[in-house]
Amino acid sequence: MQLTLVRHGEASPAINGNDIQRPLTERGHQQAEQTGHFLKDVIQPEIFVVSPLLRAQETLAHIKAHFAGIPILICDKIKPDDDAKGAIEWLSKLPYESIAVVCHMNVIAHIAEQLTLERFQPFALAEARIYDQAVIANGLSTQKNGFIPTI
Repeated sequence: MQLTLVRHGEASPAINGNDIQRPLTERGHQQAEQTGHFLKDVIQPEIFVVSPLLRAQETLAHIKAHFAGIPILICDKIKPDDDAKGAIEWLSKLPYESIAVVCHMNVIAHIAEQLTLERFQPFALAEARIYDQAVIANGLSTQKNGFIPTI
């Protein structure tokens, strides 16, 4: 099975402490567009899983533009401070062979760390990493491809 993990693009600062509605900056939109352009030729997702936060949803919009008809599932277990273990458990129950996830640091890097059992490696803005594994579980994933926007 294939799992694609994508961090959102650059976002505006929080206003009055509101982290939920932080939109992408112009640079963030460009980063997300670059990532979407790369992914269109290397993955075939059956479903997109996205955080409920605006910056992740705006990032996904750029990626999804290249994938007509693919459903979106909003997941409240992949927000910035969520526990990677809970996210992995939730993702492992999805009945799909190809899943693309758009969410946040630190949860996304901790998901990758647990799936590969490699040391923690932060994701760049709008970075995508593509993993292969038999099932979504700790230590069973191998990174096969990746992309970091140049903007």
